[in-house]
Amino acid sequence: MGALAVALLGLIAAPACAQRAEPTLPALAERLTAMTAVTGYEQALVDSLLALLPGANRDRAGDAVVALGSGDRRRLVACPVSEPGFVVGRVRDDGWLTLRRAPGRISPLVERQIEGQRVTVFGRRGPVPGVVAVRSVHLTRGRGTASAPFTVDSAYVDVGAAAAADVAAAGVGVLSPVAIAKRPQRYGTDLLAAPGAGRRVACAALALAARRAYAEQGMVPRGESVLVAFVVQQDLDARGLATLANTRGPFSETLIVDGGPGAPGAVVAVADSSAARWPGLGRVTRWSLGIRYPATAVETTSLGGADSLRTRLVRWIGGSP
Repeated sequence: MGALAVALLGLIAAPACAQRAEPTLPALAERLTAMTAVTGYEQALVDSLLALLPGANRDRAGDAVVALGSGDRRRLVACPVSEPGFVVGRVRDDGWLTLRRAPGRISPLVERQIEGQRVTVFGRRGPVPGVVAVRSVHLTRGRGTASAPFTVDSAYVDVGAAAAADVAAAGVGVLSPVAIAKRPQRYGTDLLAAPGAGRRVACAALALAARRAYAEQGMVPRGESVLVAFVVQQDLDARGLATLANTRGPFSETLIVDGGPGAPGAVVAVADSSAARWPGLGRVTRWSLGIRYPATAVETTSLGGADSLRTRLVRWIGGSP
């Protein structure tokens, strides 16, 4: 075989080898924080997790779940994937869009940070870039206008359309989800900033722990089974977690992995009250990956701390506290 043929075969084989390579935590964390999963519209992110996790499937609530082991003593570890956001409330005749809050809890900071910012509208034909308009400064100067904080109720979104027909042609309509444009930023030695960074980086740590546990089938102690889940609608009615408690429980214990205020990268274990609502979850504990600037476009966490979280999750799946 000639040198040219060998080189061509190498080029053909390289992508396949790259696909089989284990993803790194920094790469997966950036990938997940760059994705959008507005509450009630998490399907695309769940699809990505299903492709990443061997043996994963989607349950009736829309969660991505992986079952490990086969014992009668069941444990659950879950990470929420949803995020606060907005939906298109109306398409005006002139092509501008108005917004409404998506279901679930939304901090006023999440609303105010989109004023004048780039957003992404997720239509039937794919993502559409847009920008939230701001009040004209030179037309309102000196007129004594009210200085009430910006809210989504006064937002208008420009997607470059001149008429409602142009918006429809782009696949955008009422209830299309809308979120601030995601541009994850690495800075410092190991910091990552993005909207919802703490939650998504925690989910990346759990995904890699699940991949290792699936590859090492003997990791789960004999007589036990562990369900790894990425749950939907956590900030609305916790539908994903409730479905697991009612259809896959009862569990002896549940661990919820999420982001929360604290030193970036610190992992804090706190009690959780979810068991009072769903007894099938058993004893519930929450591990929060520390974040700085919560509920802002520059929410920040530590990738080094996330790597420590991954190690702790591997031990927990393996039966160690």
